[in-house]
Parts: sequence; structure tokens; C-alpha cells
Amino acid sequence: MVVQKSDEIRARVRELMPTARDELAALVALRSIADPRQAPPEQCAAAANWVADAFRAAGIGHVELIGTSDGSRAVVGHQPGPEGAPTVLLYSHYDVQPAGDEALWATPPFELTEREGRWYGRGAADCKGNVVMHLLALRALAGAGEPLPVGIRIVSEGSEEMGGGGLEDLVEQRPELFAADVVVIADTGNVAVGRPTLTTSLRGIANVVVHVETLAGELHSGMYGGSAPDALAALVQMLSTLRDHGGNTVVDGLDTAQDWDGVDYPEDQFRADAGVLDGVRLTGSGSVADAVWARPALTILGIDAPPVVGSAAAIQPRASARLNLRVPAGMDPHKAQDALIAHLEKAAPWGAHVTVEREAVGSPFRAKTSGPGYTALTSALAEAFGADVAVAGQGGTIPLCNTLAGQLPDAEIVLMGVEEPRALIHAPNESVDPSEIENLAVAEALFLQGLG
Repeated sequence: MVVQKSDEIRARVRELMPTARDELAALVALRSIADPRQAPPEQCAAAANWVADAFRAAGIGHVELIGTSDGSRAVVGHQPGPEGAPTVLLYSHYDVQPAGDEALWATPPFELTEREGRWYGRGAADCKGNVVMHLLALRALAGAGEPLPVGIRIVSEGSEEMGGGGLEDLVEQRPELFAADVVVIADTGNVAVGRPTLTTSLRGIANVVVHVETLAGELHSGMYGGSAPDALAALVQMLSTLRDHGGNTVVDGLDTAQDWDGVDYPEDQFRADAGVLDGVRLTGSGSVADAVWARPALTILGIDAPPVVGSAAAIQPRASARLNLRVPAGMDPHKAQDALIAHLEKAAPWGAHVTVEREAVGSPFRAKTSGPGYTALTSALAEAFGADVAVAGQGGTIPLCNTLAGQLPDAEIVLMGVEEPRALIHAPNESVDPSEIENLAVAEALFLQGLG
């Protein structure tokens, strides 16, 4: 096997960057939203076919499209490596979040547009930029005209953003398609542009919808206000008990004092990343990293109540809220959901009738950090970026990680990606810094070569 030097791989990746931009533009143009109410299903099908063809062209010999239980199609491929070489699974997803209100975008969301050195478009970072990054890394290695140094499996799913669970079911039904020594989940990112980062923990999720009822029907606030129990006021009072005066999440029975032992998240950077207004204080005690990566966090996602415009002078008989509880690594999401429900029922004032609907839970995840794959990837990232590698957590949930950990108990699962705070994933004006795609492609190529 010809071992390419770092500068040779860099030169090959840089030479391919114009192709990468064209490919990302083609992918972004496909409205691959895994919800037929948001985009025609043909768009997801076209994206799946595009990804399959691209990996075939990049040297993955056997690539197929497999239907999953949620109706999406997974792109699954395998290229065996030299005898005795380890196998690496490269993960990405080709589906995207809806664009939302397109009037909030400075440029069309499904048209890759360059502004001030960044590439804008829905999915540019999450996660089509990672699809392109994998392709770049594979092509850089192929540039030496030699077989790949390790066995490669590729998996790109089509319903990650909608959480349909199709790929997790496929892992359980056909684990042989995913057999690997190292799994690279390319769906996270760096703490800042140019700062290589490995994500080692993911928070889980435990959502509920709470309903409050107090009256048979609406009542005139002038005639009955003062004694009639207002369901909306009861709900507001219940919700107020889920945070203390400092903004810490407080749910009876949950430990809310964990500490993060990885890279710090400076308050000034967080304020800028989150767009916190001048004079508004951050919530929670401890550090920002403690709050967003190591502790449970309760968010009110929505409330059913009369809108301000058109509202009447009426006492509300019922009100509802959807709550999102993020669960840190080491905490059981089912027990956390139980605790949240018990807390809400106890907090209900005036004997208000409370019912709580459970939504699906997602388990938190903590990566192994002591294996050869983690060590090799850390070294490759440091070389490619010319900087020390940070260790960070992520507030989001990737259920696939726990599913793979259950099916592949001996495999190392590592998380990285082209996203970083300025990417604004899931928001208007999502973008990617092309230097992140380039540097990560170089790092992944060096990692695959070094592991082999």
C-alpha cells in the first residue's frame, strides 16, 4: 500500500473542493424533507439515489438502497479492505429540516449561495456537508491509485430529522450491514471554526404533553373572574415550578448538579452563538458547559392557549403545553419522564384536573475514549487542523448511537462533523464554512490511512 503524506492528501482534497461545492449545491437543491406534508417524497428518493451514485463513484463497490420501517430509504454500502484490516463505518444523513419561513432567509434556502466565505443553504452543514466530506476523504485516498487501507461501510439515512426510527430498526433487523470496528458518526461539529472537536456525550430526551382542565366551558372574566379557576393560569403556575429563580431546571427527583469535565464553553462565545440580547442574563448556575452538556434542561416547546389577536375576555377552561426534557449521560430517560410527570401532577393548583401524555424517549449516550480508533482520529484531527483536539458534549439526541452500541458492543463510536455554532443548523440561514469540510476530509483520510 502506498502511504500518502499529509500534504499530499491536503493537496488532493483542495484540488477536489470545487467539485465538492458543486456536489453540495446539487444536494442542497433537493428538498429532502422526510415529511410528505413539507416536500414531495420524490425529493427524498432523488437525494437517496444521488448519495448512492456518489459513493459508488468514490470507490464503494457494493451500494444498495434499503427501505426501512418508517418509509425512508437508507443508503448502505460496503467495500472490503485488505485481509486483517479493521472496518470503519461512515455515517451521515441526507434528509434535512424544513426551511421554515423562507422570508427569514437572506438567500433561497434550497440554493447553495456563497456569502463572505460561507456556503448557505438548508442542509449545507446538517448533514449534507458531512456527506460531501466523506466523499472527499475517500477520493483523496483513492488518488494514490491503491485499494482503500481499511474496510469501509457507508450508511446514509433518510429520516434522521423526523426521528422515524427506521434506521434503528434496520440495525436490529440486519446487524451484518453495520458490522464495524469503528463507527464515525458525522453529525456533530467543532466548538468553533478551526478547532477540531470530538463529541463524547449526547443528551437524551423525554418529552411530555400536559393538559389542564378546570371548567366545563369558557366564562366571562368580568362575571366570574376572581373565583373561577383559570386553567391557563394553573398551567402557567405549574410550568413556573420547573425552574428556580436562577433559571436552573428543577424537577423533583432529578439530579441537576452534574459538572462537565471537557472543553469549556466561554460565556461570551455562548452569548454570541445563541444571540442573547444585551442585558439579558444566562440561566442556570455553574458553567455554560455544565448547563448545556451535563445537566437536565427543561424547555417549553409550545402552549395551546388563545392567541393575543382576537382573544376574548374569557376565563379558559383548559390549556396544554408540550415540554422537552433533555437528559444527560448517565440518567435514565424513562425515570426522568416519570419524575417530570409526578412533578407536574403534584404542582397542579386548586385541584385542577391534569393528564399527561408520554412521548417517545431517547437515551443519552457516552462514547468510549480509550480505544485505538479514538486515538487515531484524535491524532489525525490535530494534524489536519494544526490545533489541539477539544472534547465536547452535545445537547441533541442521536438514537442511532445507542442502537449501534447495543448491536456492536466492541466497536468504538466517535462523533464529529462540519457543524459549528455559526452554522445555525435547523434555523434560517444555515451555512457551512468550506474550510471545515476541507479540514475534516483531510483528517478522515489520515485517520483511515493510519488505522489501516
